[in-house]
Amino acid sequence: MNPNTKLTREVPATAIPAGDNVTLPAGIDVFVMQTLGGNVTVRTDQGLFRIASEHASAIEGFAVADAVTTPAAGEFSEQVVWAALKTCFDPEIPVNIVDLGLVYDLSIEKTPDGGNAVEVKMTLTAPGCGMGPVIAEDARQKIAALPTVRSATVHIVWDPIWNPTMISTDGRQKLGLE
Repeated sequence: MNPNTKLTREVPATAIPAGDNVTLPAGIDVFVMQTLGGNVTVRTDQGLFRIASEHASAIEGFAVADAVTTPAAGEFSEQVVWAALKTCFDPEIPVNIVDLGLVYDLSIEKTPDGGNAVEVKMTLTAPGCGMGPVIAEDARQKIAALPTVRSATVHIVWDPIWNPTMISTDGRQKLGLE
């Protein structure tokens, strides 16, 4: 796909980093910055925006195959939840939230009907980031879509405060820090 393209129809988007919901008009020129996790980060003359995967077809030349979705899973396991979390990205950083060191805790409890309740504690790279609720909701949706998950909750926490030393070796390599 050519990164310089336009929108074929009006599309809802999220302004980055404020997190405000906006509508981008049809015909606006966009430059595709990142297509990780199924969502698309685009740059326009008005700034950066995240277009959710369900609206990505509004980007001229964007193929659904370009989107990465939650991995197909057979049996539920903690590893499947971690794999789903690795499909979630900060729209400004090309490293998943797990390798960025943003996920602090993952707990799974059995529900009375034999399903699973999943709870995650995560942080952000900066307090006050307007994209926090958007990223947390992306993670929650991807966990909730897993087999046997009855409930998924993602909490944003600030203790400990995130710092770059929390980035995994893989994440550091992707960012060119190693």
